[in-house]
Amino acid sequence: MTNPVPKPRGRVLRKLARPALAVAVLAAMTLLVLWLSGFFGARIPATAMPRPGVLALPAGTATTLVQAIEVPVREEAVGTIRAQQEVELASRLLARVTTMNVARAGQAVKKGEVLVELEDQDLRARLLEAQAAQRSAEETRQQAERDLARTRELHAQKIASDRDLERDTTRLANATAEAERAEQAANAAETTLAFAVIRSPLDGVVIDKLVEQGDTVAPGQTLMKLYDPSRMQLVASVREQLATRLKPGEEVAVAIDALGLRCHGTVAEIVPLAASGSRTFDVKVTGPCPDGVFTGMFGRLFVELGTRREIRVPQSAVRSIGQIDSVFVVRDGSTALRRFVVLGEHDGDSVAVLSGLADGETIVTHARALREAGER
Repeated sequence: MTNPVPKPRGRVLRKLARPALAVAVLAAMTLLVLWLSGFFGARIPATAMPRPGVLALPAGTATTLVQAIEVPVREEAVGTIRAQQEVELASRLLARVTTMNVARAGQAVKKGEVLVELEDQDLRARLLEAQAAQRSAEETRQQAERDLARTRELHAQKIASDRDLERDTTRLANATAEAERAEQAANAAETTLAFAVIRSPLDGVVIDKLVEQGDTVAPGQTLMKLYDPSRMQLVASVREQLATRLKPGEEVAVAIDALGLRCHGTVAEIVPLAASGSRTFDVKVTGPCPDGVFTGMFGRLFVELGTRREIRVPQSAVRSIGQIDSVFVVRDGSTALRRFVVLGEHDGDSVAVLSGLADGETIVTHARALREAGER
């Protein structure tokens, strides 16, 4: 028989040692994790650990009771300040500008003031010619009137015939018509001559001057633009749902941001035609015109939609870090908890809180003082 070959002893020992080594490594790693997590150290009671955002409330700290109030709900519509009366002065002649009395845009002018004078030599000559023709026609009419009077006397004495009377009567009628035609021609020439002098139709301000002295202008060409600064209006584009809430004569709030102006105006007109693209209506609001308001300024119109409940807190109660706002809510009279809030519109020393606070809660009035006390 062949005896079996015995296995080497070292190989057997290595196979038996592998599981034991793995168990030892696992146990060591477990003990290391427990030690790093503080499992073997002294434990601190949960009640003794400080909570983030909680500060002790010093004695005498001022607090404010949060109360919701009714505030008006309004929606705004943007618009532009326009003059109620804007005038474009245009030439009615083909002539050269001989005198320009407006130096710049923004110049104030008075009603009836001469602004532009055009070359008028030919117009004056036509007027003199028409007046001479008028005098000649009037002399002819007067002579025809005397002839008719004499013919009537002779006809009464049976010296002049009926034909002579009819002839002189017709001659007077023709002379009278010719005199009237000459008079109208003279009036037309005088009116045309007046077109050479362009006057201001109102007390206003020059918006823009479009010609200079020496320029030749054509009939219908705009020379300058004026507006009346005492009669201004806000023309706002209001969406159709809001436009139906407004009525002519209703008082509305108006704001002009460039001047920091808040005032009230009266709805004068609602244009009954909506813009096809935006479905908005032009609403014209008039009111007192304060100094400094110019045509073209940006303005806002506010439409009242009712009321809603809103929470407002003092501005001093809000602590702001970057874009994050918070207040300190009093918990049990001795501590205050920091709470993040979302703010709305500012109104003087108060600010609206859109979320984060409830009606009836109490907050610290001066958040900065509490923060400094907590830091000390």
